[in-house]
Amino acid sequence: MRVVALDDGYEAYDQETALLAQQGAQFDLRPCRGDAAAAARAVVDADVVLVRESPVSASVIAAMQRCRAIIRYGIGVDNIDQAAARERRIMVANVPDYGTDEVSSQAVALALAVARRIRLHDGEVRAGRWSTGVLQPMYRWRGRTLGLVGYGRIARMTHEKLAAFGFARVLVNDPRAELPAGVEAASVDAICREADLISLHAPLNDTTRRLIDARRLSLMRPTALVVNTARGGLIDLDALTDALRERRILGAGLDVFEPEPPDPTHPLFGLDNVVVTNHIGWYSQESMRDLQRKAAEEAVRVLRGEAPLHWLNRW
Repeated sequence: MRVVALDDGYEAYDQETALLAQQGAQFDLRPCRGDAAAAARAVVDADVVLVRESPVSASVIAAMQRCRAIIRYGIGVDNIDQAAARERRIMVANVPDYGTDEVSSQAVALALAVARRIRLHDGEVRAGRWSTGVLQPMYRWRGRTLGLVGYGRIARMTHEKLAAFGFARVLVNDPRAELPAGVEAASVDAICREADLISLHAPLNDTTRRLIDARRLSLMRPTALVVNTARGGLIDLDALTDALRERRILGAGLDVFEPEPPDPTHPLFGLDNVVVTNHIGWYSQESMRDLQRKAAEEAVRVLRGEAPLHWLNRW
């Protein structure tokens, strides 16, 4: 039996190698770095495929001769053609229960960096300019409104961490979630109209793509901050850039983009009211090890003839 990983980038693969060896399976690292032809060649003899960012399209799935499951190192599976996998009776699974602490901390860190203008003032000090004057307005969060779009594990922990800042209201859009006391269910439009900090935690699919578009940005308050640690495709980047450039909203913090990596010449990156990071919100040494172990454990379940814990394209 053979388990193939299509992407490299982790420091070590000792957990995968050891766990799969106990099951009598060989672990092969075959990095294809987004090359569809290389991916198709890599998966031919795989019983299970592990993938990070490389697209697993219908053509790649068609090349699989004996694959039982495709397992995503992470949460989002928008790079995997689930329908094509279902047609071939290949299970698609992910690892949704890792990095919750890290991504929620990243959301809070980005929000604080934008709200407190950290990037702007850091640049001033480094350039030898020392002034206690107001460069751009800042507003306290106490007494204001927090909006969360999506209320899964990460959003709930983000809410927990932001609660200390004294928001008077918390609005949540997630029809599937059971909301705690003191939290108000709201439409995305209502959140855009009323929230001062809007944090996105929704999955990316046909209904959420460009969820934050020009129309919804036009609803936002001048004090509004938008933070995205979920998926880049949730935001129309050009429309966001226009809103930031024209100072119609206060700022944005982004850890994710579409595509990734983004075009470094995009005008967004010339603005001083946005803070960006490179899809690193998931990372700590602990979460990386957790993710690799959990993905390997899912592969072991499949090789044993069991269903993965987080099987997504069920039939």
